[in-house]
Amino acid sequence: MASSRRRVAPPCAGNDFRNAERAVKLNAIILVLARTCAKVRRASVRVPLRRTQIVMLPAILGTKIGMTHLYTEEGKMVPVTVIQAGPVYVTQIKTPETDGYSAVQVGFGEAKESKLTFPKFGHLKKAGLTKNVKTLREFRVENPGAFELGQEIKADVFAEGEDVSVQSTSIGRGFQGGVKRHHFKGQHMTHGYMTHRRPLSSGATGPQHVFKGTKKPGHMGHETVTQKGLRVVRVDSERNLLLVSGSIAGPVGAVVIVKKAGK
Repeated sequence: MASSRRRVAPPCAGNDFRNAERAVKLNAIILVLARTCAKVRRASVRVPLRRTQIVMLPAILGTKIGMTHLYTEEGKMVPVTVIQAGPVYVTQIKTPETDGYSAVQVGFGEAKESKLTFPKFGHLKKAGLTKNVKTLREFRVENPGAFELGQEIKADVFAEGEDVSVQSTSIGRGFQGGVKRHHFKGQHMTHGYMTHRRPLSSGATGPQHVFKGTKKPGHMGHETVTQKGLRVVRVDSERNLLLVSGSIAGPVGAVVIVKKAGK
């Protein structure tokens, strides 16, 4: 009796080989196009900024958004911190004739009008700002005459590959013991030993007081930290984003100050 099942032709090894070869060629073409687009994009971002930017602020205010990573053309992964840098607005210009030194005060962030004090409200009104800024900081400059009140400064004051330092406030940890705060080794964890993580002696009994600066339990964190040796990996002038290599102190949303190296 003849079988009613249909015979299926075996797969052709030649077709599989040709399909794999086409896939490899297609991936190579996509990789070349991606690299070309990346080079064109970097060239289109770098050149206009250096030619059109006249006012150079030595630093800018921003907020920490979080961390991510990028890949270089060689395939190396680079961890970066995303910072919402600016825009900042010039709220006061200080000159040697009126204040004794040259500096520019800028404002960053948005604040409700009900949260502003009367002196700060009048100060912003005098600068001609149409929005209420939350944070005010000033930076020393050599030529304060190049700035104007109410002027908007964006993240394009920085360029890709530029060395920077970032100042921020570290995360507060509250009251902590010596093991966590100062990385003390601690005592034995065996049964019967009653001082596992206690600080024990506070010093000699001769002076009858604890010396200033002795490492003891206390408040940990919430300190001003300046992270040096960082580099701007990418600048997004449209969204005012700076991608800085490495990590910076502080929680997400913390106010940071990005300074040019040596400033």
